[in-house]
Amino acid sequence: MKSYPSAWLQGVSLGETIACELRLQIINGTFKPGEVISENRVAADFGTSRSPVREALKTLSNEGLIRLERMGAIVIGLSLQDVEELYDVRYLIESFAQQRLAAGSHSSLINNLKQNIDKMELSVKHNDIVEFSYLDFCFHEAIIVEAKHARILHLWKSIRHIVLTVMLITTEEVFSEGEHKLITVIDKHRVIVEALESKDVTVIQRVVREYFADSNKTLHSSLP
Repeated sequence: MKSYPSAWLQGVSLGETIACELRLQIINGTFKPGEVISENRVAADFGTSRSPVREALKTLSNEGLIRLERMGAIVIGLSLQDVEELYDVRYLIESFAQQRLAAGSHSSLINNLKQNIDKMELSVKHNDIVEFSYLDFCFHEAIIVEAKHARILHLWKSIRHIVLTVMLITTEEVFSEGEHKLITVIDKHRVIVEALESKDVTVIQRVVREYFADSNKTLHSSLP
């Protein structure tokens, strides 16, 4: 996986752009736990001053991916247990959000989700891993935003950068398994939409539980 989706980086600071690239390299194992990330080296690689690099490293430190010391930034990384716990938090957030949507009318969201699925199918035809993973991410984020719960949204925003990075990596593994696997992934998203349309809390609970149980299996086969 070479980079983040261009749409994700639009309008963000240089520091956040650097954070995104370093985050990806840490989580995909390019940077190993215990390695030192040099401010000067990163600044040279990105052709910038050390100021945005410091901004990036502070962000990654807050996410728990590195530890800032005098000698430089020490890579902590993201263990499989870390990722599993991250997905536990995702499950709690999305389960709550989807059940909350059982009440009220959300036709605009449903239409948006269906269009998103159509675009995912198109990205499969174009063999576009980055676009597919970004659309997958946007699908789930749209549901969380629609729930209109300030504290849940705040919690989601605290993990969304790492979530997207993990999705970029796991999507690469899914693409390597061929079109049949990708169709299965897309169908799982259709089932989520159907559950939301049913407005049946019991159905929604079952679907979101099954979705994350399957996603957990993909995690174990995808991460270094």
